[in-house]
Amino acid sequence: MIGTNTIVALGLIPLSGFAMDIFIPSLPDMAEKLQAAPSAIQLTLSLFIISYGISQLLVGGLIDTFGRYWPNLVSLLVFSAASFVIAYSSDLQVIYAMRIVHGLTVAVIVVSKRSFFIDMFTGERLKKYTSLFSVIWAIAPIVAPFLGGFFQTSWGWSSNFIFLGCFGLCFFFIELLIGGESLKEAQPFNARVILNTYGSMVRTPDFTSGMIILGLTYAMVLLYGMCSPFLIENQLHLDATVTGYCSLFSGVSVMIGSSLSRMMIQRPFLRKLLLACGLQLVTVAVLIPLTIYYHSLWTLLLYVFLLHSAGGFIFNNLMSYCLIRFPQYAGKASGLVGGGFGIITSVFSSLLVNTVNITNQAMLGIAYTVLAILILLLLVKTKWKGAERPAFNPALQTNTNHKSPTTNS
Repeated sequence: MIGTNTIVALGLIPLSGFAMDIFIPSLPDMAEKLQAAPSAIQLTLSLFIISYGISQLLVGGLIDTFGRYWPNLVSLLVFSAASFVIAYSSDLQVIYAMRIVHGLTVAVIVVSKRSFFIDMFTGERLKKYTSLFSVIWAIAPIVAPFLGGFFQTSWGWSSNFIFLGCFGLCFFFIELLIGGESLKEAQPFNARVILNTYGSMVRTPDFTSGMIILGLTYAMVLLYGMCSPFLIENQLHLDATVTGYCSLFSGVSVMIGSSLSRMMIQRPFLRKLLLACGLQLVTVAVLIPLTIYYHSLWTLLLYVFLLHSAGGFIFNNLMSYCLIRFPQYAGKASGLVGGGFGIITSVFSSLLVNTVNITNQAMLGIAYTVLAILILLLLVKTKWKGAERPAFNPALQTNTNHKSPTTNS
């Protein structure tokens, strides 16, 4: 039987996606109401991802020292407060600051809840729960924009952040009533050891290439999220709810690609990734000339399905590769991969939004092309040493921690 605290932990894992995706349909309305350029509003997404990514690099070591419960509890309250401040603010600088706070607090919440499962479970039970992480995380980019489109149409952009504030507050009170500390033994915080470990991993070419490709792949999805409201609502003159439906379709496409990668896990590693990247390049080669002369919602959705499903396929394979590349540093590798690819995603998506004037679908295709070519170059130039190890198959991994699972979960 699944304990209440376990359900709460699973419910908070997709918070990063909700905090990033729920107000995507509201970007044009925010630009209009706050009298700001689209790029200024899109920066709220980038600031969140940068803050979330950098914070993950530090959170793992901190919660090993100070525990999971109180950092998580305080972060939920601060996240809720920051959401309400954004909802009732008309100052873009204040909104920027609160989005940075969002990134910091969400990093603490999500990393704490991932650690909860390692604290409480071992063996097959642990594998059962960790296998749910990617599935549950994928719920956010599917549900959040759809929900955000409904809020935007009904009550305007600020209602999205009121929802986030209420969400955080509800979980704060739930944790206050039933939560508790899961860390069995605190560890001393040693910044030098953590930095040396990170340095060793970053100097490993295939690990670093994998992390960069993860960032470039997710940048495709984020780039679409930043530009789609303007392409759909301003260029195609459709409702914000349509933006929500299209974002839901984007999330489903990523999930399809991720599911396909699990089905093909035994296929040759590099060959299947090159095939997926080739599909992306063929797609943009066909659609860019087409959308110069003709564009519609259907051509945009064709971009989304082919590029995002292939991206989900690449992402899932590379995430598995990087997480098990250093089994002796599993926790630190997870923090470095999560933080590193988040920063790379934010940098490249923001750079493309500000250098490529994405006012139509053809220009979106050009931005996609830049990312796909970079992915292809890294795939070809890197020697994927870890791909040949039998341990590369996540299904073959066994937990070597023999502590007894705690039952009061």
